[in-house]
Amino acid sequence: MIITYFGKQFFKIQQGDTVVAINPISKDSKDFNKAKFGSNVVISTTNHPDFNGIESATFGDNAPFIISGPGEYEVGNVFVRGFLSSAEIDKKKYVNTIYLIKVEDINICFLGPLDSKDSLSKDLGEEIDEPDIIFVPINGTSTIDATTAVKIANSFNAKMVIPMDYDAGSIKTFIKETGSEDVKPVEKLTLKKKDFTTGKITVALLDF
Repeated sequence: MIITYFGKQFFKIQQGDTVVAINPISKDSKDFNKAKFGSNVVISTTNHPDFNGIESATFGDNAPFIISGPGEYEVGNVFVRGFLSSAEIDKKKYVNTIYLIKVEDINICFLGPLDSKDSLSKDLGEEIDEPDIIFVPINGTSTIDATTAVKIANSFNAKMVIPMDYDAGSIKTFIKETGSEDVKPVEKLTLKKKDFTTGKITVALLDF
């Protein structure tokens, strides 16, 4: 599996010939960065320009399968379950969907722009069982902060935590909270299932 980060909460996950885009940034967003590639599946947590830029993950005539809300989905070797939560952006409330994503044998939890730990449903807590990777927002302005994000990752017994939607201040706090001062940012992350068998939580920092 290869994971690439394009800022905000925009990620490309590639496993073989399968490409999954998560929260692509719309051209209507002030954070639009012109990243564009073709994908088989586009997953959007929130109907907001920062997270719903389907066109950023579409190339040519091949239209991706779009997942944009709670439910269960199966597309090729990608299995997705979405759970209802909430987000608050620019003082406006939005529906946020937290996703559990399985790509072949790797299990992923993606929180989206979660605004509060209280927005985690009881059903979600019962369903999450030691995900291989959890993607957590940490900016603390429109989402949970770094401290809360780390507590959530620990409560779910995640094996790897990847911060997103960060700035210089929030990433500094995150590094301190996780004791990951020695971890260096990388442009791409290449992973295999065996990388999650160390028995301790791992931190990965993706640059963009």
